[in-house]
Amino acid sequence: MPGFRRECRATSRDSYVRTYLEVSAIRRAAETGDEAGGRVVGDNQAMIELRTERLLLRQWRDDDVDALAPMYADPEVMRYIRDGSVLSREETAAHVDRMRQHWAEHGHGLFAAELLATGELTGWVGLAVPLFLPEVLPAVEIGWRLGRSFWGAGLATEGARAALRFGLVDQGLGRLVSIRHVDNVRSARVMEKIGLTFDRRTTVPGNGSTVDVFAITREEYDRRHDSADR
Repeated sequence: MPGFRRECRATSRDSYVRTYLEVSAIRRAAETGDEAGGRVVGDNQAMIELRTERLLLRQWRDDDVDALAPMYADPEVMRYIRDGSVLSREETAAHVDRMRQHWAEHGHGLFAAELLATGELTGWVGLAVPLFLPEVLPAVEIGWRLGRSFWGAGLATEGARAALRFGLVDQGLGRLVSIRHVDNVRSARVMEKIGLTFDRRTTVPGNGSTVDVFAITREEYDRRHDSADR
């Protein structure tokens, strides 16, 4: 939308193009439903997309359930999620609905991560409120989940870097956390690559899983990027 949409090119280190609506326009559009104040998806959800070198991080569509369901039915993908149970297509569709609702309620959320070269849905990456771990609240978590065929190519790290900047810079959040099962070494590597540091080890009350909490503040993010630019 003229006057509301911006396109910003990040440094080559981040290597992504971010297209987003100004926060004031997002809030106005969400509150009024007026497309003159920003593009509204559904009842009160403004469109925000991030573009990396290889990924389009976009809002969810109805047909994404078909692509996401096989991933949620894969025991290896779900191994460290809650109690490790796989999900049915109906449960996957319900989770997509919850991700959409999170965007509507908070103005940020989990992006559908689409591979630019092919249009395939690789999974998701973005922000969520970690209600499953009350001891860290109030907090916003950065997370990711990709289908197994997309593992090992650096896509989770690439998407997470864009989501990290979106949360701390574009959304103005003061701190982000990320939570992983203690045995999930892949996620630990992503957390370390994007600059998060260990905060605590604790237990999820709902299922008894032992998890590590990593975190980064806006100040730590700025220092890290300032030093990299020198």
